[in-house]
Amino acid sequence: MDNTTWQGMLKLLRPKQWVKNIFVLAPLVFAGQFRDPAAVRQAALATALFCIAASAVYIVNDLHDVGRDRLHPLKCKSRPLAAGVVSPRAALLLLGGLYGLLFAGWWLAPAVVYVTVAYLLLNVAYTFVLKQQPVVDIFVIAVGFVLRVYAGAIALAAPLSNWMFITSLCLALYLAAIKRRQELLQTGTEGRAVLEKYSVALVNRYAEMSATGALVFYSLFVVTSRPEMVITIPLVLFGLFRYWYVVEVLEGGESPSDVLFADGQLLLTVVAWVGLCVWVLW
Repeated sequence: MDNTTWQGMLKLLRPKQWVKNIFVLAPLVFAGQFRDPAAVRQAALATALFCIAASAVYIVNDLHDVGRDRLHPLKCKSRPLAAGVVSPRAALLLLGGLYGLLFAGWWLAPAVVYVTVAYLLLNVAYTFVLKQQPVVDIFVIAVGFVLRVYAGAIALAAPLSNWMFITSLCLALYLAAIKRRQELLQTGTEGRAVLEKYSVALVNRYAEMSATGALVFYSLFVVTSRPEMVITIPLVLFGLFRYWYVVEVLEGGESPSDVLFADGQLLLTVVAWVGLCVWVLW
């Protein structure tokens, strides 16, 4: 394969999207186990397995949507399969390799692999059926983030806090609603068939409700379980405000990972929040 094909194969994995898998590390921080080298190794392994699973999901989705992507003004150039840079056969071989790595991971962390399999099955259902169902599609995306948090807890043999579960769900629903909002504004209903069943006003209300829920439940978690972390609440509030500013004024938000890397203030806020959490819980 030439250099262009190799670059296309790497792009097919969407490594920039792996930043979403930092959700796997949340239990490591909030359980206070980040000082234990063994726990750090297990959390890192769980994160790596989810990166592999996420890349497999992207390939399945791209194979399924290749015809529609070729008609899309942006995806026809950005997606390697739609652009003809990578052949479907090469994509299938890469997909098989990723599944092989997940199978090998079973010997190291079987419980985590079970969660990743559930994630894979959920996303297969999403790709072929659920992505066409309004509201359901947003919740499926959000559940994927909750499964990441659950995988992190399973890796450490730590119970998943009810507060962490509901806060993660609300935050993920916020990001998913914003994603749909920006798709509607930037590409209309051509990008996804399900967008015909939404309106900008509707997904705005979804986003506002979810952001409020995330802030309220996070604050309740801090006040009731980790009062020493109360100084992190202003950072969370600022992060939600800044993200909405980037969406509303700078017209970002279709890809949360792109927004994170493109906006210095938002990235600094996330880094400061993580650093402050670790410092407080040390």
